[in-house]
Amino acid sequence: MKKTVSTVITGLVMSTLLLSACSSDTGTKANASETSKDTITVYSAGPEGLADEINAKFEEETGIKVEMFQGTTGKILSRMEAEANNPVADVVVLASIPSMEGLKAEDKLQSYEAENGASMNEDWSDPEHYYYGYSASALGVAYNTNNVSALDADWKEFGEEEWKGRVTMPDPTSSGSAVDFLYGLTSTEKDGWDTLQSWNDNELLVAGANKESLESVITGNKDVVVSAVDYMAYKSKAKGEPIDIYYPESGTVISPRAAGILKDAKNKEGAEKFIDFLTSDEAQELVADAYLLPGNEDIPLQDRAALSEIPALPVSWDGAEEKQVDTLTKFTEMMQ
Repeated sequence: MKKTVSTVITGLVMSTLLLSACSSDTGTKANASETSKDTITVYSAGPEGLADEINAKFEEETGIKVEMFQGTTGKILSRMEAEANNPVADVVVLASIPSMEGLKAEDKLQSYEAENGASMNEDWSDPEHYYYGYSASALGVAYNTNNVSALDADWKEFGEEEWKGRVTMPDPTSSGSAVDFLYGLTSTEKDGWDTLQSWNDNELLVAGANKESLESVITGNKDVVVSAVDYMAYKSKAKGEPIDIYYPESGTVISPRAAGILKDAKNKEGAEKFIDFLTSDEAQELVADAYLLPGNEDIPLQDRAALSEIPALPVSWDGAEEKQVDTLTKFTEMMQ
């Protein structure tokens, strides 16, 4: 059987997440009961505040209630695997385009041409309309400003003695964006794997999802987080936390957050309305307010770098869902 990154991530995390994915106390309101026409079930890889705002506005405008399960990309894929014989979700939102490509390849999504789909960044969305990249984060370097006064080091410099034991990154078995980063760095930089090995040799800490890795830097337990999702850093900085972020000159990875309708959706019409709303100007403005990059580049931004200001690696996502399997496996073995 052909493996995709979604099945590999699921396999890596299933043993530790299956109970939480199936438990009634996971924080989700979703359940396995049949969805009515005035309710849709959304599985969303956050961010929590934005997802809640989008849901509230959607409910207000359509009268359709949203039952939502929130978790990392890995948790969502694990939950979907556990529910394979009794699918629950209508819409899935993942923080990884290759993971969405994996669902498409496994015939788990259905195509829908959204009313506002043409306004979305075409590089983040499926040309056959199986999913839409309605937002994105750039994966930068976040650092504690109490411990580091200024920083502009490139990726490979974090393998130097100066940074020994001071650097962390999100665990790619929990974070879809971290998988994107690993794939982007190693597929575009000829010495990408050497850079990662130098981090490992320099006592890189790989632990937790995006939130946990950033929190370890905010609290000062570590000084730097590489592959940091930028919107989290901008949000924390706006709250007065001792954190700042930049993008190395050699380039970084832009990680879109994509949404699609599941093939087994019980409320197809409601799911289509949800995708229409996600790609609307109103929802895109909410995306910008949450410090994410909107899929619609015409939406104004404040207090964060625009897409055009971020040096990006020339990552090709064509066929990435298969190539990321090897990337994730190799990285996991390297860190053991």
